[in-house]
Amino acid sequence: MNLRATETSILEWAGEGLAIGIFEGATDLTGTLEILDNKLSGALKDLITDTDFKGKSASSASTRITGSPFRKLILVGLGKAETATLESLRRAGATAAKLAKRNRCKTVGIYLPVVNDDAAASAQAIAEGVELALYQDRRFKSEPDDSLPIEQIELLELAGQDDAIAKAHKICSGVFLARALVAAPANYVTPVTLAETASAIASEFGLHSEILEKEDCEKLGMGAFLGVAQASDLPPKFIHLTYKPEGTARKKVAIIGKGLTFDSGGLNIKGAGSGIEMMKTDMGGAGATLGAAKAIAQLKPDVEVHFIIAATENMISGHAIHPGDILTASNGKTIEINNTDAEGRLTLADALVFAETLEVDAIVDLATLTGACVIALGDSIAGLWSPNDAVADQLVSASEQAGEKLWRMPMEEKYFESMKSGIADMKNTGARAGGAISAAIFLKQFVKETPWAHLDIAGPVWADKENSYNGAGATGYGVRTLVNWVMN
Repeated sequence: MNLRATETSILEWAGEGLAIGIFEGATDLTGTLEILDNKLSGALKDLITDTDFKGKSASSASTRITGSPFRKLILVGLGKAETATLESLRRAGATAAKLAKRNRCKTVGIYLPVVNDDAAASAQAIAEGVELALYQDRRFKSEPDDSLPIEQIELLELAGQDDAIAKAHKICSGVFLARALVAAPANYVTPVTLAETASAIASEFGLHSEILEKEDCEKLGMGAFLGVAQASDLPPKFIHLTYKPEGTARKKVAIIGKGLTFDSGGLNIKGAGSGIEMMKTDMGGAGATLGAAKAIAQLKPDVEVHFIIAATENMISGHAIHPGDILTASNGKTIEINNTDAEGRLTLADALVFAETLEVDAIVDLATLTGACVIALGDSIAGLWSPNDAVADQLVSASEQAGEKLWRMPMEEKYFESMKSGIADMKNTGARAGGAISAAIFLKQFVKETPWAHLDIAGPVWADKENSYNGAGATGYGVRTLVNWVMN
């Protein structure tokens, strides 16, 4: 599909489907839309009246047009003009693209307003919505796709915004990588193939790649990570990609993604109703990290970025860690295992220690860490924990710009009391109440001084139903927020 910006007016555009955004309360046509309605012999006004179209956010309507330069007219609601944001445009672009495809339009013109007098940001948001909405993953389907693909989409009256569209395309390529990794089953995405994917990204886009094998991790004392890995027949892989700008780096940051390619729960095996069949998604943090790496390597910001993943499976065998075992992390802290299904935090512990040795200015980790976070925030909002207000504020701003929801949660230090051990420095789980908070407090034990934030993305990494520009399945959550955080 070719997506481009053009100076062509909606009064002059010719193709198969024309999509127009209309604000709530602006259905009494004026200006250009009134002229267009006259050219269409009142068809635009008739569509508004016949469908009772009000312009509300997420609403849409379409009809066939005869005797005009296009055959399908599509209306997309933008909501109230006074509350319009880039996310409004992103969702409207997605709605327009999906309706155009449903109406089998090969060529589509999209006319949406500019928000905040920022044509570049508006064009980027629309382009992101279009690309994200049209993504399809048919790798595991035996039958070919018989739907008619859209061949060209033009963003009307947005001439000169090709760079913004190119930026959107690069970011979306990272989202698509994350979606593909998270959606693939555990017999396709393993610690080995995850490392191979990272190496391929490095080779294609000029990143430095370092893959630490089990022996390398043993030398670094990564007992927490290797304890989780020891039951699997597949070798663990500690992945470290580095992007460095050509000139002097403005800042230096690390992004860590939880990389459990399958989580059985270990000897505390996940039971009926636990969602064990969906544990292929337990590397959602790793998927977002590699997706961000792919996007950032193409965007080339003046920031040094380290991408880190401790990749393994959490399996059951004669080699599995037992409840009651004690592991020693790479910072020397000892951990009593009271639940082998709280394994992600163990892998992240050694990854956090490794990241801090790089002397970065800030660290962000992403993990499908707790069901407790889903209970607290639902399936569309990630939790944010950080003892550093500056990093937390940066991430909130980056997520708002991306349209990816997150909510800052409390770092309640006293919750560490429930993780105290009589024979080790700590247990790996605390009380059931506040489980997502105690998980964040556990991770905090492995960061000394570096500004750090933890994102629990267990909810939004997967969607059971199609919503806005995400189809049902893997969402690629986190990639766009990470990119914004690095670039800003």
